[in-house]
Amino acid sequence: METQKFNYDNNIVRAFLYATIAFGLVGFLLGLTAALMLFYPELPEFLFGTDDTTIKSLASGNIQGLINTQGALGFGRIRMLHTSAVIFAFVCNSFFCGAYYSMQRLLKTRMYSDTLSWIHFWTWQIMIVSVVITFLMGINTSKEYAEHEWPIDILITISWVIFGINMFGTIAKRRVRHLYVAIWFYMGTWLAVAMLHIFNNLEVPLSFTTWKSYSIYAGAKDALVQWWYGHNAVAFVLTTPVLGLMYYFLPKAADRPVFSYKLSIIHFWSLIFVYLWAGPHHLQYTALPAWAQAVGTGFSIMLIAPSWGGMLNGLLTLRGAWDKVRENPILKFFVVAVTCYGMATFEGPLLATKSLNKIGHYTDWVIGHVHIGALGWNGFMAFGIVYYLIPVMWRTQLWSRKLANWHFWLGTLGIIFYAVPMYISGFTQGLMWKQFNPDGTLVWKNWLDTVTAIIPYYKMRFLGGLFYISGAILMVVNVIKTIKAGSFQKNVPAEAPALANIGSARKEGEGIHLWIERTPRVMAILAFITVAIGGLVEIIPTLTLKQSVPTITAVKPYSPLELEGRDLYIREGCNACHSQMIRPFRDEIVRFEGKNGQYSKAGEFVYDRPFLWGSKRTGPDLQREGGRNPDSWHFKHMYNPRITSAGSIMPRFPWLISNTLDRTKTVDKMKLMKNYFDVPYSKAEIDSANQWADNQAGAIVKRIYSEAKDVKDQVEKDRAAKGASFVPLEKREIVAMIAYLQRLGTDIKTTQIKTASAE
Repeated sequence: METQKFNYDNNIVRAFLYATIAFGLVGFLLGLTAALMLFYPELPEFLFGTDDTTIKSLASGNIQGLINTQGALGFGRIRMLHTSAVIFAFVCNSFFCGAYYSMQRLLKTRMYSDTLSWIHFWTWQIMIVSVVITFLMGINTSKEYAEHEWPIDILITISWVIFGINMFGTIAKRRVRHLYVAIWFYMGTWLAVAMLHIFNNLEVPLSFTTWKSYSIYAGAKDALVQWWYGHNAVAFVLTTPVLGLMYYFLPKAADRPVFSYKLSIIHFWSLIFVYLWAGPHHLQYTALPAWAQAVGTGFSIMLIAPSWGGMLNGLLTLRGAWDKVRENPILKFFVVAVTCYGMATFEGPLLATKSLNKIGHYTDWVIGHVHIGALGWNGFMAFGIVYYLIPVMWRTQLWSRKLANWHFWLGTLGIIFYAVPMYISGFTQGLMWKQFNPDGTLVWKNWLDTVTAIIPYYKMRFLGGLFYISGAILMVVNVIKTIKAGSFQKNVPAEAPALANIGSARKEGEGIHLWIERTPRVMAILAFITVAIGGLVEIIPTLTLKQSVPTITAVKPYSPLELEGRDLYIREGCNACHSQMIRPFRDEIVRFEGKNGQYSKAGEFVYDRPFLWGSKRTGPDLQREGGRNPDSWHFKHMYNPRITSAGSIMPRFPWLISNTLDRTKTVDKMKLMKNYFDVPYSKAEIDSANQWADNQAGAIVKRIYSEAKDVKDQVEKDRAAKGASFVPLEKREIVAMIAYLQRLGTDIKTTQIKTASAE
């Protein structure tokens, strides 16, 4: 057969490579900033201004500078921006970079369309920039790993579809009969992410001229769908695509074939099947139906087998090549990456068991676990790929192997200094929260006791982050020097014989999987069925059966002011530090509601769109916050948490006190809730929404003035100074926030205790 000549496109690979490096540094810097704020919450005040004389400031010395930021550097926003930057900007760009390079060479063809390649690149980068802008402005949905509002969700969908068309088009015009294992993982990734992204982000916009939207799911149902997505975002964004890259780049760097073809088959199909069932393990002991929790635990434990099968397949590929690991920094990165993958995928199932989950959930243990995967598996794989591609694409030697080795050791040290303190911190938190005196009282009644105990570990974690980002900066220097010394090859000449058409029917004596490998359509259909089964079995019963969320007649919809306050709570990212889920443990009930309290029930959350159960407790749970503290306490706590809670690491929110509450869309929000979600607002309630809000706000302000004369005096002083431009306290954002916080848990106040054993 005649040999055909063609060119590989390195230009698109270079673009994604640059984006990977640039956004990697941004993601690491944001993470370092968030880590710093957990033991130095005064950072925004230091940068922008403060009225606290005990804090030095780079600004003029008054708090207006901080107010003017409108919370752009608030911990909640920085934290969600960090996770999004690492996942969507750093890891996804590294995947696209490696996939565009490897697909062309594995399929012996140029990408299906250069135009689609560049549309994909620019739509993805525009999406990332849009995320940065909107998150800093407080525009988000609060749903973990899916905080983007609806226009950005649509842009992600468009970009992902374009990538899929380009990938499947390239597969269709390939010059290689059988698809290599890396391509299987790319296909599985594309199919699963498309399904997960669409179903989790089904939402109703308030209007097509605003960013605000509300999830079509509520409460326990929203939680199930979110963590079906959230866990599998880890699976199909942070794991399967990177496994595809491992199967290509590790054998290439080691100059060895993959250890076992059969193990690759078992690894792929078992992994994509089992992963989709494991999401509910994030919701152990919550108001989720017990059967869903049990399924999540069972399949999470099963995940150890395929995950470790992939890890062993990677490490055993280096058989006979371990001498190269001593000399080659690329292989060093890959070995530690695959090892971290094995560690994280063993620890995850352990945390899914109820025995460990009741101690580890909501603690820093989970943060340490996640970052073994993020820093070790995702980060080190990306670094290894960068070091592999730069010399190849610029046709030169790496400028400094010694500098690359320094990067490796700094990065490894960074992972250790990050993860180990977080494990110790997590164990400390989990055990302190549960410790009782012989008389049945909590040993550590004050939540701040558990916070101050772990501050040293937060400082060590920050040091680990410094090591890690220092290594990345060395990589940037190495990359720039290597590029300057080399010559980039935009189009790489290649040749291969055309693929003969032998039909898609299975041949006599042909193995089933060999047939599947040469028929991409069959593989895609089978892969989609495999990933869809788990979601169908878990989610459809929960969404369709009304009995899955028992009705509690005492639970009423939010008032207009409370609805606005809830949206402010979401805007500020408060659920990054506060949960709203009291689990059926004696210690949680006693701590958060007293001895005659109630744990959280699914029926309490039927009007919560989105749910706000949270995944981390830096601050205490707020599900029973209503009535625990007076309105004036909340006012002062938001202005400066250190006034009410000495040693608090909560950031300040003074703009809530200065800002006028925007109530122009309150009625529209209530109409949307009634018309689309069947929330039982009456016509009279909607028509009188503004009067209802005014009355509730007036009552709150009256209580604040009666409880705190200093606040009343300051407001009166402000009124005298501003004259006609003065905005009454009743019209400000802080009152809506207080209304929401004081509502939490007040629908259910009984003396009946029903708890699972905490022993």
